[in-house]
Amino acid sequence: MSILSALNTGAGGLEANGLELSVVGDNIANASTVGFKASRAVFQDTLARTVIGAGPTQVGLGTRLQTVQRLVSQGTLANTSQPTDLALQGAGYFVVKGEYNGMDAQYYTRAGQFTVDKDGYMVNLSALRVQGYTADAAGVVGTSLGDLKIGNATSPPLATTTLSMRANLEANPAAVAAFSITDPTNTAHFNTSMVVYDSLGQEHQLDVYFRHDDANPGNWEWFALTDGGGQTGGTAGTPVQVANGTLSFGTDGELATFATTAQNFQPLNASAQTLTFNFGTPTAAAGTGLDGITQFASPSVATFLSQDGYASGELSSLTVDGKGQLVGAFSNGRSRVIGQVAVANFTSEGNLNRLGGNLFQQTETSGVPVVGTPGSGGHASISAGVLEQSNVDMGQEFIRLIAAQRGFQANAKTITTADQLLSELMTLKR
Repeated sequence: MSILSALNTGAGGLEANGLELSVVGDNIANASTVGFKASRAVFQDTLARTVIGAGPTQVGLGTRLQTVQRLVSQGTLANTSQPTDLALQGAGYFVVKGEYNGMDAQYYTRAGQFTVDKDGYMVNLSALRVQGYTADAAGVVGTSLGDLKIGNATSPPLATTTLSMRANLEANPAAVAAFSITDPTNTAHFNTSMVVYDSLGQEHQLDVYFRHDDANPGNWEWFALTDGGGQTGGTAGTPVQVANGTLSFGTDGELATFATTAQNFQPLNASAQTLTFNFGTPTAAAGTGLDGITQFASPSVATFLSQDGYASGELSSLTVDGKGQLVGAFSNGRSRVIGQVAVANFTSEGNLNRLGGNLFQQTETSGVPVVGTPGSGGHASISAGVLEQSNVDMGQEFIRLIAAQRGFQANAKTITTADQLLSELMTLKR
């Protein structure tokens, strides 16, 4: 009977609108959830009943839920100033791995609230380890996907190989005695100091002394000394000569030649190393002779000192660039790439299985993950110090909420009306 069909149709409408209310309520509840993607209920009509007459006439039998569709549009980004907070801009998901709800597997998330755990691994709020590519000591990123570990990153030391200097040596200084390693200050016309590093990162103060050759006004000698306590076979407090050489200048004060005559730098417990002294480009080597050490009448002074070594360093801060590269700044003033965050793309990301905890899991209908680096091959880029907010549109959700409420009321009215008609039929029997 048609009246009974109306009861079933109304009941189906109540169920459908109740499900719509559940979906809308879930969206509203997660409006502040980082990386949350809103959903919408999609309904379809049910099989119609055909009434035979002059022509086929079909009467619908109501509606039912077809699917709940996830809306994967980009959420807005909110600044947090936390360097390990990451947000994806574009298609893709962060890859995390570990045990969740008793299952050890690989999961996917848009929520980039990451921290570093006690073991130095980058993890999400569920303690799942972020997956990516680790870099070697030279900052070269590898190709094997694995746990990103950054907490134990160090910057290895680099032994000094080259020392550079810009200075002026007074052209006509007062005469002094022949250079003596035991009294270098009083047997030289000028000296300056710089720190150099051995293969272990140990510091060694190098004092460079310059003595004018009174018999040959354009010629100088130079001597590099260091404390013997840091040298193999040396004695603390007693200077050791590690290098010496000569310089000659033209009549206009330009550097004509310079040479290293001898060298013997033997750091204690470290590898022996050769130090290259760069005093400029002399005219003998087709240079100007003015870009390093000069000999003018003005007082002797060093204006620039540099060397290319450094000590070891501990990680002091971390930044993440748009390609997901983790760049560590170290206590020795150096910086290098530590690793790179991975991003996974899916052919049909809307069909990922939602697990809770801002996590998703691969399904047959989502397709297999295509894992790569951010900003390449269609993968999302990364912004650091920000988080992607929910893409829930509260205005639209309230409109849907009202529509579902009215639909529920209308279907309830269908049931009560059909019930009244059945009651009328029952009275006909009396």
